[in-house]
Amino acid sequence: MPTAAEPPRSVASRATPPTTGRVPGPRARRQAGAVAHRLLSRPAAGPGPFWPRVLPVLLVLAALTRLPSFLRPVWNPDEGFLATQARMLADGGVLYDTVVDRKPPLLPWLYQGAFAVFGDESLWPVRAAAVLAVAATAALLAATARRRWGDRAGWTAGVLLVPVSVGLNPEDAQAANFEVFMLPFTAAAVWCADRRRWGAAGLAVAGAFLVKQTGGAVLLPAAYLLWRSVPRGRERRAALARLGTGFALPVAGLALATGWSRFLFWTVTGSGSYASFGGSELHVLGRGLLNTAVLAAGCAGLLLPLAAVLRGRVPGRRRVLTADLWVWLAASAVAVLSGFHFFGHYYLQLLPPLVLLGTGALHLLPAARLRAAALCCALSCSVFLGWSAVADGAGLDHARRVADAARRHTAPDEEVLIWGMHPESYWLADRAPASRYLTAGLLTNFSGGREGHRVGERYGVEGGWRTFRAELAADPPEVVIDDSRGKPYAPARMPTLRAFLAAHYERAERVDGAVVYVRTDRTEDHRDHRDHPDHRGRTGR
Repeated sequence: MPTAAEPPRSVASRATPPTTGRVPGPRARRQAGAVAHRLLSRPAAGPGPFWPRVLPVLLVLAALTRLPSFLRPVWNPDEGFLATQARMLADGGVLYDTVVDRKPPLLPWLYQGAFAVFGDESLWPVRAAAVLAVAATAALLAATARRRWGDRAGWTAGVLLVPVSVGLNPEDAQAANFEVFMLPFTAAAVWCADRRRWGAAGLAVAGAFLVKQTGGAVLLPAAYLLWRSVPRGRERRAALARLGTGFALPVAGLALATGWSRFLFWTVTGSGSYASFGGSELHVLGRGLLNTAVLAAGCAGLLLPLAAVLRGRVPGRRRVLTADLWVWLAASAVAVLSGFHFFGHYYLQLLPPLVLLGTGALHLLPAARLRAAALCCALSCSVFLGWSAVADGAGLDHARRVADAARRHTAPDEEVLIWGMHPESYWLADRAPASRYLTAGLLTNFSGGREGHRVGERYGVEGGWRTFRAELAADPPEVVIDDSRGKPYAPARMPTLRAFLAAHYERAERVDGAVVYVRTDRTEDHRDHRDHPDHRGRTGR
């Protein structure tokens, strides 16, 4: 049985060739959908070179589908966390020491670099980088599909990846988050393994892992391709050594640069309480089912032909829908399930293998099914883009009100502690955090809809409260904003924070449910900074 690593025409020649046809794009469709429809109706191998035609199209489609991402200053707490981290790093913070999170270092450094070049008042540079990441992922999938099934399949995989990449809740799909920047590395890992470039495949797996830990799941399909395509013995051992070395060297290098023990703790061992199924199981399962349904709606144009091929026992399906693609999909599904939180942006990791499987199915079906798939993807993309344009901004409005309160009660050089789950308020207020723990979740294990079970001081990161008490004692913040709003991590349920507030702070005002506390030892001329010439800060609006 041939493998995915064999020359591309050997696979394509055994599959049922699709018929060709030309159907003009519908007049009323959005520009992105119309372009996709026309391109997917082209013959399998048109005149002229492949890449000079496909790359500009993928870039334009990625830009069009991600235009809504530029409509908001911040889409979700992940962006706010990264933006605040980047400012802390630029101000001399040390990653995994005075700047912490449960994520690898590449994306915080990307935000920091973008801020250093373009300024830290807007996230448009990282949003533009996300456009490039989507286009790069589409191009790599196009290259993989073209090698296996021909030019037409290359167009199909590249063009269809772009609309399905926005087929989620806008806060998940349009944000410049971890998964968007992880996808090019995962696609590159399989692209390299498909060509037996094992050292490069290992480097790509390392890149995916260093954006987000679950990106390392792509090591499984890469290893499977190695096992299927490299003979046993010395040659296979050498290939395994190159794959393992390519993965291990970058990870070890960054671990050394950031400190072995700190890197290991914050990226692997320090997330035991977070990555658990305990607490509000029904709520979490409900979210998982809902986001699965949303993903299915966004990928309907791929899932329907794939189901038709699997159900109809189409000849040649085993030679096209090869085992390595199913291994990739299964590994990605395990990565989505890990942690048992089922946030919508986790599901982006499923898209590359789904796109290749859907492309393979469309390669086996008549051209009419390809046109129907293009139309379905265009329609669903239009719906999700419309949702992005009118999405509820209540979370952002609340974060802005909290940021305004922080500016009213502090000068630009004073620190603030915002006790909540919205670190974007620090960035919007342009005020430095008083603690390395930017969310209450790091100290209480609140996340993913837990309703009180396994939430509290005892469930925070190991040693977190000891460090937190030292921070507060050494340099008490001028203002503390309790943004818990009745959640299980409220100060009333946290003895350390409750005692600290009672001893040193008094209530100043309530803002949209959040309670603002100011230090009792502050003099009157420090109580209100509304007349300070710089009180609104760099990001004030």
